Amino acid sequence: MEDLDLDVLIIGAGPIGIACALECKKRNLNYLVLEKGALTNSLFNYPLNMTFFSTSEKLEIDNIPFISNNPKPTRNEALEYYRRVTTSNALNINLYETVIDVNKTPTGFKVQSDKAEYNTKKIIIATGFYDIPNLLNVEGEDSPKVFHYYKEAHPFTLQDIVVVGASNSSVDAALEIYRKGGNVTMIVRGDAIGERVKYWVKPDILNRIEEGSIKAYFNSEIKEIKPSEIIVNTPKGEKIITNDYVIALTGYRPNFKFLEKAGIAFSTDGKSIPNYNPETMESNVKGLYLAGVICGGKETHKWFIENSRVHAKMIANHIEQTI
Repeated sequence: MEDLDLDVLIIGAGPIGIACALECKKRNLNYLVLEKGALTNSLFNYPLNMTFFSTSEKLEIDNIPFISNNPKPTRNEALEYYRRVTTSNALNINLYETVIDVNKTPTGFKVQSDKAEYNTKKIIIATGFYDIPNLLNVEGEDSPKVFHYYKEAHPFTLQDIVVVGASNSSVDAALEIYRKGGNVTMIVRGDAIGERVKYWVKPDILNRIEEGSIKAYFNSEIKEIKPSEIIVNTPKGEKIITNDYVIALTGYRPNFKFLEKAGIAFSTDGKSIPNYNPETMESNVKGLYLAGVICGGKETHKWFIENSRVHAKMIANHIEQTI
């Protein structure tokens, strides 16, 4: 087990974690990024054919050009971009190393991972929110027929598929599986397809529902998941639907337990927004900073790459002044 001394330890190697590393490198800070999965692990786990809502220039970090072949870049283009930014700048990143514990010390923090122990003056947490799905909390959800992540449509060809949710991810999955030969039914808790669904996709899903190619139950929720069917509570009463697989894309949330253990305080309004200074991004724990979508708590739609990439420079400026 190593014991390393650092100026800054960055937890999370997504786009914002990479941006933070770039800013630390510019200032000659002794930094290291720890990432429990692959580089840009959340993006890696997105659906294979996903297209971003943002244009490529809004996904750029540190003014490094992101050239895309499409008006809206794809998952693979984004992976290539952030890979090249990382390797071209020789950033200090340890992949597949999980942070287990963060403890305050008189001089900063002691951080324990599954591979080493680090002493660091400052910490930046940029872990995103894609690791923990919001569960349905119904009987049968632990069945192997239930997925909380969606990668591609091919395994669901000629199958009876239920897609839960009405967000961008749910709509994309429903349309792709339908076009690859799956029999798709959507279960939507609200009364309509989500307002934030991509404007060029929304007419498509509405037309498929209207013509009956994709069935949809609104104001409805799954009551129970069984091996060959599901039971759904609908406005017209309980309905049994024949089913092979359930894809429950009901959103994700930050690792609140990890943040709480590190000493972060949260709002008590039900949104669980972490406590931080919006001018420096320093949390209520002195020397511990928050960056990226994690700053939104349960409101995971408030922060994304294009409006949180500025956090990196704000944080690095404050660290440089206080280290």
